[in-house]
Amino acid sequence: MDFSELFKLSGLLGRFSPDGKCLASCVQYRLIIRDVNTLQILQLYTCLDQIQYIEWSSDSLFILCAMYKRGIVQVWSLEQPDWHCKIDEGSAGLVASCWSPDGRHILNTTEFHLRITVWSLCTKSVSYIKYPKACQQGIAFTKDGRYMAVAERRDCKDFVSLFVCSNWQLLRHFDTETQDLFGIEWAPNGCILAVWDTCLEYKILLYSLDGRLLSTYQAYEWSLGIKSIAWSPSSQFLAIGSYDEKVRILNHVTWKKITEFEHPATVTNTKTIVYKEVEKSPSVETERFSFPPTRALASSVFSTQSKYDISQVPVSFQYIKPVADRANPKMGIGMLAFSPDNCFLATRNDNIPNAVWIWDIQKLKLFVVLEQLCAIQSFQWDPRQPRLAVCTGNSKVYLWSPAGCVSVQVPTEGDFQIVSLCWHPSGDSMALLKIEAVKMNEVGDIYLY
Repeated sequence: MDFSELFKLSGLLGRFSPDGKCLASCVQYRLIIRDVNTLQILQLYTCLDQIQYIEWSSDSLFILCAMYKRGIVQVWSLEQPDWHCKIDEGSAGLVASCWSPDGRHILNTTEFHLRITVWSLCTKSVSYIKYPKACQQGIAFTKDGRYMAVAERRDCKDFVSLFVCSNWQLLRHFDTETQDLFGIEWAPNGCILAVWDTCLEYKILLYSLDGRLLSTYQAYEWSLGIKSIAWSPSSQFLAIGSYDEKVRILNHVTWKKITEFEHPATVTNTKTIVYKEVEKSPSVETERFSFPPTRALASSVFSTQSKYDISQVPVSFQYIKPVADRANPKMGIGMLAFSPDNCFLATRNDNIPNAVWIWDIQKLKLFVVLEQLCAIQSFQWDPRQPRLAVCTGNSKVYLWSPAGCVSVQVPTEGDFQIVSLCWHPSGDSMALLKIEAVKMNEVGDIYLY
């Protein structure tokens, strides 16, 4: 496994381009574009203020930089470095910005969610969408980029509007049977739209492309409800994580529950593999010492190494009881994601923050648990194969595949606390992000055993 040098970064703003050729990173008001293979700087752009958000266009030819404090979006072209675009929302302000699927329109959400402004880079035309709802996930595009769903709130009721992305014409408009709509998400095949309610009520509704309500699922009442959802890549399954520490799987035929996955504090099934991270003392031969020591040698000597041991079941995990009198309690299924081959589901129960649970979707049972020394900060599947990368806020990255798992120490001076990571589209490398730095990580086959 090879590592690059360390690059400065602001606000965890590091993104691979969709075509995998470039890596964009931000340092305050500067946008830096690097070649992924050589890590040489291709372009250096200077924005008007500190950058708070970046996003590549779908064809990797443009990149937008949002400066929410000033209500400005700047767009840069990689093909024509001298060309640039500035969008100023003025007194309306700016709270969110994103590309349309065609990579030629930008959608800006103004302050207080008064409207969404659609700016065209080709014709310079402007369109407006009124009454967007202020919720966690209020805009969703189909994977093929043909349609857009927008959550709306008007007259104290929730609605969803479906638009055709080619001309931004309204296709359907319907009200939803929700008390306080919290999010919307299309199935990968673009045929079903999932709409779920506030965490105060467990309710998820499934709509067809023509606005028909296909099914409503409600597991229980009078308790905190849905916390996270995830569609399987094949659109056959919908996983719903809730505050009761369970994941329920719905099928795409009847939209009924086919199973539920519990996350107990003790695993008793002997067929479940539990990998436990343990610290190990670094062993360095004295004849290897050189002064000054190399970066890799210094890291191996002065940092705490770790490895995985297979624990004998039953295994009990550290369980955190949430504080009852505080909002947004740390409980329930806070993270879940399907593997790209549709075979595995990774979850994190916030009551047991040090564990990643990996479920076998074909057999509908628990397959593996990774018990870490520190709380899970982030995990992400390799986009090409069933390989999971995990970070826990320390200087290590953890990789799991059906063949096993490994702990990898990042060779760097000082404390490199990885809080986020993102895979390259090819799955051959990843970017490891901390608050003020980004490091490229080349993943070799030697670690897949």
